[in-house]
Amino acid sequence: MRNIVLRLMFDGSAYHGFQRQKNGVTIQEKLEDAVFAITGGRTPVLGCSRTDAGVHARSYVAMFASEVGIPMPQLPKALNSALPDDIRVMQAKVAPEGFHPIFSAKEKTYEYTIINRRVNDVFRRKYAWFYPILLDVERMRRAASWFIGEHDFATFMAAGGTAKTSVRHITGLDIEEKDGLIRIRITANGFLYNMVRIITGTLVYVGNGKLESDDIPDIIRACDRRRAGMTAPPEGLMLLSTVYPDFTFEEK
Repeated sequence: MRNIVLRLMFDGSAYHGFQRQKNGVTIQEKLEDAVFAITGGRTPVLGCSRTDAGVHARSYVAMFASEVGIPMPQLPKALNSALPDDIRVMQAKVAPEGFHPIFSAKEKTYEYTIINRRVNDVFRRKYAWFYPILLDVERMRRAASWFIGEHDFATFMAAGGTAKTSVRHITGLDIEEKDGLIRIRITANGFLYNMVRIITGTLVYVGNGKLESDDIPDIIRACDRRRAGMTAPPEGLMLLSTVYPDFTFEEK
């Protein structure tokens, strides 16, 4: 029995997140059905992140155990033949000993996209938060700098989170704006439940003047969800990458 690691991408619009749910279709369910169709074996597919309903992934890492004899270069094509068009397996490799898609991860990078114009973009509307009130991006950038480093991010965790500790280390938080499209890219050693979406909502409150950029240190120290901004909607969020110390996929 080998552990096989997959790199995939998915449009999360039609799914209730990655993890299996009783009340909705999920990415995990579709992957496990595809593995069964190709290998004939029912086996759990582990993912690198649970992801919320409606959240997307550009590069997502998952793993399953199987004795499948299909060569790794041909396995993505086989799995894709059994998957819907909004989920694509790009690469497959045999996992190194002890590898786990969650616990072996060194850092993850998410990107949140905001359409900050008077009129929505019909071609991006499923992958961005339409926010028609003009935001002050420079204020948002000043606020973003306070998040860098190791902090207790309990303020930015939604109810229902199960993490043993709310301490995380953010190594990068960059905000780009061009032609009314704002992209917030955040890298950390891990994320709490809804953490990126709450940080985004808080930065938007700074951008629209509801909060000051210098309020952020006190908001972080408060460890009180009520002090932060709103939870940004899921459609603007995308998992860009997950980095592992001793395991990589060649980008294709």
